[in-house]
Amino acid sequence: MKEISKIIESHNDFFKSNKTLDVKFRLKYLKSLHTAIKNNLSELHEGLKLDLGKSENESYMCETGLVLSELSHLIKNLRKYTRPQTVKTPIAQFPSKSYRIPCPYGVVLIMNPWNYPFLLSINPLIEAIAAGNTVILKLSAYSPNVNKAIIKVLESVFESGYVDVICGNSAVITDLLQQKYDYIFFTGSKRVGQIVYESAAKNLTPVSLELGGKSPCIVDETANVPLAAKRIVWGKFLNLGQTCVAPDYILCHKSVHDQLVAELKKQIDLQFSTKPLENDNYGKIINEKHFNRIIGLLDKQKVAHGGNVDAERLKIEPTVLDNVTTSDAVMQEEIFGPILPILTYEKDEEIYSYVSQNPVPLALYIFSKDKKRIKKFTAELSYGGGCINDVVIHIASSDLPFGGFKDSGMGAYHGKAGFDTFTHYKSIVNKSNAIDLPMRYQPFKEFYQKLIRKIMK
Repeated sequence: MKEISKIIESHNDFFKSNKTLDVKFRLKYLKSLHTAIKNNLSELHEGLKLDLGKSENESYMCETGLVLSELSHLIKNLRKYTRPQTVKTPIAQFPSKSYRIPCPYGVVLIMNPWNYPFLLSINPLIEAIAAGNTVILKLSAYSPNVNKAIIKVLESVFESGYVDVICGNSAVITDLLQQKYDYIFFTGSKRVGQIVYESAAKNLTPVSLELGGKSPCIVDETANVPLAAKRIVWGKFLNLGQTCVAPDYILCHKSVHDQLVAELKKQIDLQFSTKPLENDNYGKIINEKHFNRIIGLLDKQKVAHGGNVDAERLKIEPTVLDNVTTSDAVMQEEIFGPILPILTYEKDEEIYSYVSQNPVPLALYIFSKDKKRIKKFTAELSYGGGCINDVVIHIASSDLPFGGFKDSGMGAYHGKAGFDTFTHYKSIVNKSNAIDLPMRYQPFKEFYQKLIRKIMK
C-alpha cells in the first residue's frame, strides 16, 4: 500500500508539472513507443506464445499490429484532436465566442485482462497518453511472459511518474482500488467490474468498464451458409475462444441447421486441420483453472465435432455442440473457450425473446441477406456493437468506437473515441468587453423583456 501510494504521488507531481499539456511532448513519446514496439516484436510475440500459445501471425494480426495501427492513427490525428472546438453562440449572448477545450483528467489507472494482454494494455494506455494523462498500468498475473516484454518496452520509453507498471494478484488489485485516481479504465469480468465501479464511486472517479457476456450469432434462412461458417469458425476459435467479442453461441434457423453444422465441421478441419491439438498455430487455454472451468461446460453427449482435449498442454479442440437447449450448462455463463453451441429457431420472435431476456451482450452478429430483417435486428436488439455477415472485425478500426452497453460495460474507446474517453472538455464562453447589452440587468424594462422572449423561444 505504501509503495502504491508513493507511485500515485509521483504521478500527481508529474501531471501537475504541466509537461503533458504540450502536444509535442505527447507526440514525442507516442512516436518513441511506436519504434520500441517494432524493435521488440520478437520478444512480445514469444511472450504471447508462451502464455497463450499464439502464433506469430495471430499475435501480430490481433495484438501488436493493431496497437501499431492505433499509434499511427493517433500520431497522425493528435494535433487535430487537441484543438479547441468552436461551437455556435446563442444570439442572446452576443457578442461572444463559445468553444470547448480538451483537457486531460490527470492520473489514470488502467487494469488489463489476460486474454489479449498486449492489445488491451497498450491500446487504452496510448489513448490516455495522447489525451495528456499519466498512466498506472496494472498487468494481469496470468500472463507473466508477455508482461516482461511489455515492461521492457514501456520502461525504455517512459520515465517513472509518467507511466508505471504494477503486476500482482487480487491482493494488489484490492490495494490499488483503495487509492484515488482521476480516471479508471477496466477490462475484464463483470464480477470484478462491479468491484471496480463500487470502489470508484467512493471517490466519484469516472470509469470505463469493458466487460463481456454471451454474444449471439444469428444465422437466418437467407444467409450464405458456407461463408458464414468460414467466418464464424475464424472468429470463434481465434485465441481458443478467449475473446470477449467471440460469438458465444449460434441461433440458427431450423431450415439451414444441417447445412450449417456440416459447413462448420468442414471449416474447422480446413482452418485448424483434422488434428488441431497437434497444430502449432492453435493456441492453449491460459491456465489450469480456466481449462477445468471450460471442460465443465463440455457435454460429451452433444458434441457434433471435436471434443478432444490435451490436459497436459491445456488444449481443447474446436468443438461444436448440437441440440443445445437454453437450460444446458454451456448456456448459463460466458464460455470464453473453444466450445460453440448451436440452438435452432423457427420464428424471429424466438430470437427477440431469448436475447432480450438475458443480460445485454458485448457483441451481436447477424448473417442474412434480408435487409429488412437486418435493419430490424440492429435497431431493436440491445448490444454493444457487432457485424453484419461477419464477426469480431468491428473492434479493429480506429474510426469505430468500441465498448459495451448496460450489462456488458460502459464507455468506448479506439481512435477519437479513445481520446475523448480520457479527456474532459471545458466549455467556455469568451465575452467581448466592447459591448454590454443592458437587457439582462435589473430593473427589467418591458421593451427588453419582449426582445428576450422573441430571441429565446
